Amino acid sequence: MNDLIEALQIFAKYTDATWPSWCEHDMFHICVEPEKVSEEDTKRLDELGFFPDESGYDFRSYRFGSC
Repeated sequence: MNDLIEALQIFAKYTDATWPSWCEHDMFHICVEPEKVSEEDTKRLDELGFFPDESGYDFRSYRFGSC
């Protein structure tokens, strides 16, 4: 749980969206554009189980998402 909370705190620095997340096909999506996230935060998010989607639209995690 602490890893998820830490990841969400990092994402909170980059968005204040009303609906910032969703789950689909066993993936947890966070609506933060990877290009806006610092290299340091991207590295830490990877360690926490989130990776940038190749579309450049969001971050995803198989660790925290399931439908």
